[in-house]
Parts: sequence; structure tokens; C-alpha cells
Amino acid sequence: MFNKKIIITGATGFIGSHLSELLVKKGYKVTAFDRYNSQYDLGNLKNSKYLNEIEFIFGDIRDYDSVYKSMKGKNTILHLAALVGIPYSYYSPLAYIKTNIEGTYNVLESAKNLGTNQIVITSTSETYGSAQTVPIKESHRLLGQSPYAATKISADQLSISYWRSFKTPVRIIRPFNAYGPRQSTRAVIPSIITQALNNQNIQLGNIETTRDYTYVSDLCNAYLEILKIKNFYGEPINVGTKKELKIKDIAKLIIKMINPKLKIITEKKRLRPVLSEVERLMCDNSLILKKTNWKPKVNFNQGLKDTITWIKKNKELINSKKYRV
Repeated sequence: MFNKKIIITGATGFIGSHLSELLVKKGYKVTAFDRYNSQYDLGNLKNSKYLNEIEFIFGDIRDYDSVYKSMKGKNTILHLAALVGIPYSYYSPLAYIKTNIEGTYNVLESAKNLGTNQIVITSTSETYGSAQTVPIKESHRLLGQSPYAATKISADQLSISYWRSFKTPVRIIRPFNAYGPRQSTRAVIPSIITQALNNQNIQLGNIETTRDYTYVSDLCNAYLEILKIKNFYGEPINVGTKKELKIKDIAKLIIKMINPKLKIITEKKRLRPVLSEVERLMCDNSLILKKTNWKPKVNFNQGLKDTITWIKKNKELINSKKYRV
């Protein structure tokens, strides 16, 4: 696998930036594909110590031509580019359809036409909807409880169809909730930490929901391990810790670490529509443990401490409007 040419879509984002750096360290020739902007802003990679070792291509995942051209000559593609904020998907479902479904089509069709050796499509645990049984196996039913989740289900099914129809060598990584340095305050953990550092109270929506959290470095290592599997095409592979945490318990832990005097307040405008709220997610990670050498290494408390440290050092960045968008 060393020195192969690899392209990562969404490479300047939270997970993509960590993954890009890890791949460079592992000896890959990395091309970072991300959305064109007139400032050529490199996002989370602009201060990377590996900046000069990464090739950057700016385009639009929604545009077939730019995706196809960027993938030429690359052995492997890791597709992470997506619209991910669930609340915004209530306001603009079409934006998610164009980015998450059409964008994935552009990757798959380009890979098929170019004969790309390996494709890894990034899914999400939100595709399962509220857990009917826990831990959640890959065979759990899928349910789009938000427009975001519905588009990711569609992208996954499209990916499976390309393997079954054209033998396009695609695998699907299905991460449960990731967290860690560089994650924007759209996500609950950096939102709680930022509020704890700046405010008198922590404002949250539904605090009874549970999620399974994986530290970002562990998730990035899962991508590498999935690349090593010799088969298992057209199938999703869960990545998680097989542990669930309530949002209120995470908030209490962060408050204890930062300021024990803070209180949690439920804010109505942060609540999702009742039928859209995913109440419970807990990963059955037995498949990836069986098929690869991967296992989560960073415990949740340590991961939180590292995330808090990063946010403290980057207050100006994470509090900026530009970072939150």
C-alpha cells in the first residue's frame, strides 16, 4: 500500500484533515480534493506540518468533470465530502441531495470509468435511525429520520449497486459519532466545550439521547485497516466503540473538567422534531474487529481532555463565524 497515489474528498474538513496527515505519515502520496474557494483556503490543513507534502485540488463534488479530472492517475479514493449538519438539512434538503447523492455518484462513476483500484465511501450511523436492537449490527434496518440521513442511505445504496452492477471495488465505512480536535461547534462535544469555556450555562437540546463516540485518530486508523481487506466489497463496516453515552452525561463530564459551577439548560429551539430525533445509537463493531487488526485505542476521558486542550489553544478559530459555518 505504500507510495500509492490516494485522493481524499473533503480533505480539509475535520476528519479529512486528520486522515490526510496520517496517510502522509504512512507513506502515501496524498491529493486533497475540496470545494473551490477564491481564497484557496486550505481549511484545517493550512497550518499542517505536512502542507508541502500534500497536493491540493479545488473543485466541486457536485460537478462530474472536476471530480473525474481530480481522480485521474489515483489508485485509491477515500470519499468524505458531504453536507453533514442535520439541522440545516431541514431547511435545504435539496442541497444535501446534490452534495451527498450526486456527489457520491460522481465519485462512483469516475471510479468506474477510470478503473480506480479502491474506493471507500463514508457513511454514517444516522442511516440506522433510532436503534431497534443494540448494539447495532450492519444488518440493522435503515431509516431516514432526517433529510441528511436519507441522502446518506441513498449514497450507500448507490455505492452497493455499483459493486453489484459494475464490480466497482467499493467499500463503505460507517462511522458512529467521531470527536476530537478541529471539529466545528456544529457537533455537540465542541459545542459543549466552547459554551463551558465562554458561558455561564450550557444550552442543549435533547440530553437523553445516546451516541457511541470514536476519537478521530482511531477513526482514521480504521480507514487504513479497511483498505487492507482483500475483499468485502459492496458492504458497510461499522466503526465505533460498542459503548453508549447520554448527552447529559457527556455535558456533566465536561463541566466537571472545566467549571463545576455551570448548569445545563434545555433550549427548545435546539430540539429536533420528535419523529426525526434519533434516540439511541450504539455500535456493534465485531465485524471490523474480526476482519482487520483495528481496535479503538483512545478512551473517552483522554479524548475529551485532548479536545478541550485543542479548543483552548484555538479559541479565536473555533469561536469565529467562519469556522462554525
